[in-house]
Amino acid sequence: MPAPVRFAKIAGLGHSRPGPFACQPRPFDGNHSRMTPFGERIRALRRERGVTQAEMAKALGISSAYLSALEHGRRGRPTWQMLQRIIGYLNVIWDDAEELERLSALSHPKVSVETAGLSPQATKLANRLAETIAALSPEDIAVLLEQLEAAAARAEALQRAKRRR
Repeated sequence: MPAPVRFAKIAGLGHSRPGPFACQPRPFDGNHSRMTPFGERIRALRRERGVTQAEMAKALGISSAYLSALEHGRRGRPTWQMLQRIIGYLNVIWDDAEELERLSALSHPKVSVETAGLSPQATKLANRLAETIAALSPEDIAVLLEQLEAAAARAEALQRAKRRR
């Protein structure tokens, strides 16, 4: 049996259908693997505090549908003001607040990569990733991410060394 597809409400029509108007149409697998890093952390903090999504949304003055969309990456990252309200509501310590800000920046569901002025290989890498990321297994993504993080750490160390000279 095929997995159910998420449907988006078509503005003004009062009904839902799949298609170009759907918000990130993809099979829903019933687990939280589609959550963004920011969304996973928000959900964990809510649960640690015994707060439901509806309770948190009401306290923040937003709909629970919007909060759910933020958690699942169906909305872009929250505004700085909304992020501050979330941090305040959850009453997190400074380190956790900085982590939420960092995770928010890393959790934008639509990413644009500027490769102008970079090597043809950099452009190929960005385009190849964009073409294939949806088909990659979680294991392949983990391996690629680990390799990229190691390369980024080396590049950052080189930049720090150059600045010290």
